[in-house]
Amino acid sequence: MLSVLRVHLPSDIPIVGCELTPYVLLRRPDKTVTTDDVPEFAPLDGHFLRYKWYRIQSDRKVAVCSVHPSEQATLQCLGCVKAKIPISKSYHCSPKCFSDAWQHHRVLHDRAASSVNENGNEEEEIFGRFNSTGSGVISASLTGSASSTSLTNGSTPLYPAAVTQRSGGETWFEVGRSKTYTPTTDDIGHVLKFECVVIDAETKLSLGHPHTILTSRVIPAPCPSPRHLIPVGGADMMAQLDSDGRISSPGTFTVLTYNILSDSYASSELYSYCPSWALSWPYRRQNLLREIIGYRADIVCLQEVQSDHFDDFFAPELDKHGYQALYKRKTNEVYSGNIHTIDGCATFFRRDRFSHVKKYEVEFNKAAQSLTEVAVQTTQKKAALNRLVKDNVALIVVLEAKFTNQGADNPGKRQLLCVANTHVNVQQELKDVKIWQVHTLLKGLEKIAASADIPMLVCGDFNAVPGSASHSLLAMGKVDPLHPDLVVDPLAILRPHSKLTHQLPLVSAYSAFLRGVGLGLEQQRRRMDPTTNEPSFTNCTRDFIGTLDYIFYTADSLTVESLLELLDEDSLRKDTALPSPEWSSDHVALLAEFRCVPRPRR
Repeated sequence: MLSVLRVHLPSDIPIVGCELTPYVLLRRPDKTVTTDDVPEFAPLDGHFLRYKWYRIQSDRKVAVCSVHPSEQATLQCLGCVKAKIPISKSYHCSPKCFSDAWQHHRVLHDRAASSVNENGNEEEEIFGRFNSTGSGVISASLTGSASSTSLTNGSTPLYPAAVTQRSGGETWFEVGRSKTYTPTTDDIGHVLKFECVVIDAETKLSLGHPHTILTSRVIPAPCPSPRHLIPVGGADMMAQLDSDGRISSPGTFTVLTYNILSDSYASSELYSYCPSWALSWPYRRQNLLREIIGYRADIVCLQEVQSDHFDDFFAPELDKHGYQALYKRKTNEVYSGNIHTIDGCATFFRRDRFSHVKKYEVEFNKAAQSLTEVAVQTTQKKAALNRLVKDNVALIVVLEAKFTNQGADNPGKRQLLCVANTHVNVQQELKDVKIWQVHTLLKGLEKIAASADIPMLVCGDFNAVPGSASHSLLAMGKVDPLHPDLVVDPLAILRPHSKLTHQLPLVSAYSAFLRGVGLGLEQQRRRMDPTTNEPSFTNCTRDFIGTLDYIFYTADSLTVESLLELLDEDSLRKDTALPSPEWSSDHVALLAEFRCVPRPRR
């Protein structure tokens, strides 16, 4: 007979919007063991499994700490209550918790107060983080249950909640009848109970006692504070990017680049400072999706997208929001793991804004093969390939705009746009390989530029800091022959150094913060490195903080209208590296709004 041997949950903390799928170990009638599901529509030897989920609601009111959402709250900021800030943001688990968070808490008070005064609303509550307002007054006694302003997660129980049992001051509400359950905001602060039992397919009666498991208390998804789109051309207002819609001028378009941190790289060894529940893929994928959708970019360039996650999650989910998807998986000559978990570059574009014209795939492994055939002596070919073959790729997409290109010489002319999305090799000791990959990509883009009058965007994680030879090649069109990065060149693939040039008029989009005029730019300039005209950081871990990600554009055909505001270290919490419960990648997203401009006559 079919029997249940074991039930457990892989995630230690249930989070709003993140699927819970218990691990159920079964023994089949033939004595073999399996984790396969046995649903009612496909019984096994006359038996199937029935699942139920319950929300356990205690008569005792429980509030959750806004800083440590897995902890029960014991203190409340009364200033938050008086200012009518969502009550869930006022709770803290201990005096030390409140004291440690006070500097951050106070700054957010000021921001929220300013937002209310200037705008008459509370814009920053859209993403529902810890940004409370009020004074530092605290109360040791809590009354009432915690409320939540977290984003709707789009998930509803299969069955209406119904009281099924009441015992010892607890009420059980049935909230689901499938193996997987996605906690909702109604579950916050409550324990969930999962029940699994074998059912006779003919009599519909249960056989034996149900196997049950209790979760810890459900916590809200701690989403990051919203980031604003800041004009750089003299406009006197900031436009908020949120999940309700885009704010952009006619004839402009927005481009996002984001290394989302592949699950295969997100190990607890590398990111031991991130709570395990926040590092889990079921949590991170939902948090990343909320963030990406919230930016409402017209073009989205993602790096480190696993092949299986592209097929099963990102492509279908972004399709629901009007995006068409293109993908280039890394080659697997070096990679030795599961082919389905190898990552790559994914480019999405809004179907109502652009149509797909052409796609080019750049495999640096193939370029390495061609190079070694021509430029490397036979005796060195194996060593050269071992050094150059790293599986990195680039995805180049040509799009046609569906919106009006205002200011063009010929309004009827097709407005094409070329978008390159790449992830350059990460190994810091292989500076020659990095430079060679960037140079190879740029030479390919030059050929496209020579064949068509087309604006270009070059986006991605270049694993190169500002001032490096790779960055100089991109931003300046050449590399100083005395640059220290050129010393590392065992295969002589960078010689003569005079060949390290390109003719594309590329400019880094974020340099516009340093030369732009307008409200809010001074704060952004403080988050820039004035010596390199780049952000202070786009990658922030315990071991490294610096800029690796860029959006470059051809300055003779595009102009920057506005940029997504930069984060500073105060925007992350003072003791936090990435990823964290709020930010689900070790990189931060960059986004720029562009307008096509007529090319100068030659």
